[in-house]
Amino acid sequence: MIELVAKRYIKALMTQRDNDSLNTVYNELKTIASAFNDEKFVSILTSTDISVENKIELILSFLDNGSAVVVNLVKLLGEKKRLDIIPEIVKGLEKELAVLNNSYTGIVYTNKELSSADMDKLNGQFSKKFNVNLELSQNVCDYNGIKVDIDGLGCEVAFSKERLKSQMIDHILKAV
Repeated sequence: MIELVAKRYIKALMTQRDNDSLNTVYNELKTIASAFNDEKFVSILTSTDISVENKIELILSFLDNGSAVVVNLVKLLGEKKRLDIIPEIVKGLEKELAVLNNSYTGIVYTNKELSSADMDKLNGQFSKKFNVNLELSQNVCDYNGIKVDIDGLGCEVAFSKERLKSQMIDHILKAV
């Protein structure tokens, strides 16, 4: 439900704005959205004892000199009692900006750290394949193989040692 409401605000923000102003709005909203990771901040926003004006003032205090678009958006969200959808708006704006700029981010999951040359090679190959600007980061975890996940493109490529092993066993058994 929150996503549907946030999409309307995102659509309104996207109309008749150039890339620079969209990036400014995105960065300011991202600054505000980072405060939602703090439990005390969220409890203040959900408190019925604190007035809406004070909540709006608190949110706007995170910006040094906020743009008129963001200030008006926060005031509107406060009036409609929808301040809690700011992180969802940031996520949606991030996706829209990725499409506009043709630049995406992805994550490489492995069980050991890859060299920077290998990461550059993966980055170059995927950028060339999808014809986009791509920035891959690395996540060292317990995945037994390698998996590349590019969320904005809906792409996931994985190679698992366990799957290869089971496929080889199946192939050998069929041959016998």
